Amino acid sequence: MKKLNPLLEDLKAILPAIAANAAQAEKDRKAPDENIALLKGIGMHRAFQPKHYGGMEISLPQFADCVVALAGACASTAWAFSLLCTHSHQLAMFSKQLQDEIWGDNPDATASSSIAPFGKVEETEGGVIFNGEMGWSSGSDHAEWAIVGCRRLDAEGNQNYCFAVLPRSDYEIRDDWFAAGMKGSGTKTLIIKDVFVPNHRIQQAKDMMEGRSAGFGLYPDSKIFYTPYRPYFASGFAAIGLGIAERMLEAYREKTKNRVRAYTGVNVGTATPALMRLAESTHQVAAARAFLEKTWQEHAEHGERHQYPSRETLAFWRTNQAYAVKMCIQAVDRLFEAAGGTSWFESSEMQRLFRDSHMTGAHAYTDYDVCAQILGRELMGLEPDPSMV
Repeated sequence: MKKLNPLLEDLKAILPAIAANAAQAEKDRKAPDENIALLKGIGMHRAFQPKHYGGMEISLPQFADCVVALAGACASTAWAFSLLCTHSHQLAMFSKQLQDEIWGDNPDATASSSIAPFGKVEETEGGVIFNGEMGWSSGSDHAEWAIVGCRRLDAEGNQNYCFAVLPRSDYEIRDDWFAAGMKGSGTKTLIIKDVFVPNHRIQQAKDMMEGRSAGFGLYPDSKIFYTPYRPYFASGFAAIGLGIAERMLEAYREKTKNRVRAYTGVNVGTATPALMRLAESTHQVAAARAFLEKTWQEHAEHGERHQYPSRETLAFWRTNQAYAVKMCIQAVDRLFEAAGGTSWFESSEMQRLFRDSHMTGAHAYTDYDVCAQILGRELMGLEPDPSMV
């Protein structure tokens, strides 16, 4: 039996307003301010924030259920806002000094990210000088901070993948998000020029995956911070794919039920092909949900036991998500290709669901070609391929 989820109940009350803004999100190429205000109004941005700063510290299954529901209303808003939420989990693994800087005076603060290690750093006393054009920063218009990736040399000359955290005053946002999918996610580029980042705002990615970061152990009673950062960071991608697919099932039923073919007058909703497509996609989406719920529950149980996942478990968690996304895209495609020409009109919700669905599978973390290789190597007892993140 699922635990009560008060946040989900609060979210359901504002979903109609968020759905009504979906077209505006695409026009503006970012999540509408009204949507962000509504979501912050119910405290969703505090889902993974430490309780020390007023956060909720809800479980991953509870959070994922909220993201699924939000994605059914506006996938772009769900993409941007879910990342603003999950980044708080990552920030809780940084130093206490950084967390005080972020949330001490503004407990509502959030961070966007551009975590691929494209940033260039030059060592200096007490930290680094950071330069870079950091793309793919979803929700950046609504964030007060940014988490950016780089590689930093250690004393032995090794290149270590690291994250640096910068306040909004240290970077500009280039308005360059012109995309076919997730049009309203505001996934823009951060321009960083000669910015000093002190050491307390920098962490190695490896340490954040293995319980050695500066913030590890700060919250011994927590059930969500005794865990690698990456499964929480990436949790929204598959949840959004599921939310889109579940909404597509509803939209297809709504349209097809009373759809009549123009040339024959046949009721499409009672035709065998339409019934079969709906049935198979319904089964596929239900299977994706069951698969993801099991995976999310495993995340939660590991955190509750303060048990770090094995390498094999991490491989399954990573690749389960990508496979579920693949199933959801297939389910959406099966319905969209039979939804008729009017579904391609820009005014049709179905074409937006189709575009956004495919975008969920375009992220590096949900690329199933990569994930299949990761899991295959693990199952065969081979060492991980470092070329596959």
